[in-house]
Amino acid sequence: MNGSNGLYTQQRYLFMALDPIHIGTGQSQLGRVDNTIVREPGTNLPKIPGTSLMGAARQYASMKYGKLEAAGLHKKLKGKNHENCPIIYTFGTYTDTEGGQQGKISISDAQILLFPVNSIAGPLWVSTKETLEAAGFSLENDVEFSDESMFTSTNWGKETLNLGWLSLKAIPGLNVVPPDVIKGNNEWNSIANRLSIVSSKLFSQIVNSNLEVRTSVAINPETGTAEDKALFTYEAIPRATWLFFDVVQDDYKNEFPPTEKQYKDKTDNIGDSLGETWNSPIDVLNAGFHLIEYLGIGGMVTRGFGRMKNICGWEVENES
Repeated sequence: MNGSNGLYTQQRYLFMALDPIHIGTGQSQLGRVDNTIVREPGTNLPKIPGTSLMGAARQYASMKYGKLEAAGLHKKLKGKNHENCPIIYTFGTYTDTEGGQQGKISISDAQILLFPVNSIAGPLWVSTKETLEAAGFSLENDVEFSDESMFTSTNWGKETLNLGWLSLKAIPGLNVVPPDVIKGNNEWNSIANRLSIVSSKLFSQIVNSNLEVRTSVAINPETGTAEDKALFTYEAIPRATWLFFDVVQDDYKNEFPPTEKQYKDKTDNIGDSLGETWNSPIDVLNAGFHLIEYLGIGGMVTRGFGRMKNICGWEVENES
């Protein structure tokens, strides 16, 4: 276990969007789209809040464990009957009258690592040097370019190349070195020769100009037909976007109940087999993350949005 005197462990995750991802702000506004997605205030880059990841992971882990009340009704789970519940131990709970229990994990916001953009040379995955290094990747090249150029790993023989509507000078020879855990990964191998990096100044403009935008219409529940004047547009992080985020496990109690079976008859760990063993809060979280690949996250999941694949996760070495 890494960290200060083994007090915590830090995991980094790479996810790839299998569908467009819409994490809405809950508000409508005038502009290019009616329903916008959540963005980082400083960079204006779309993100997936850690609260959304936490909520989805808790819901799906509870479903797999067979104890849905540990997700949506956990405030009502009082007394000592749930001391051995891996869901409550991992994510925490509270009640109105009997206090609560702090969760043992924290999840950062998921940031865009590699963003797919159409070009005349085919799809390219765009990032910045700073973002790649923050995620644990490294560059074998000395990267020197301006706001009018990009560094690319694709074999493009012409002087300029477009990223969407933006035409830039193409500098070949980019070589991105991933963390060891991802080397040989099929998803990584499929895009390793189609990477480009641009300046941080351009990255936000490229991302926000190439988000997926869809138009839908509200349906009248009584007639089953389109509502009059109810057309609306919404945006999403496009399919094949790569994102990364960190999870910190702070298991200060070190009393996680090893779990091999589901919840049954109001008793923990006596039902059917889980098909795996949960030995830590991270194991519970991973079970929830796995189901995001099939059940999705965020809004519009019934319209084909929300699925993300957990490409890999690894423990981050900390110097502290």
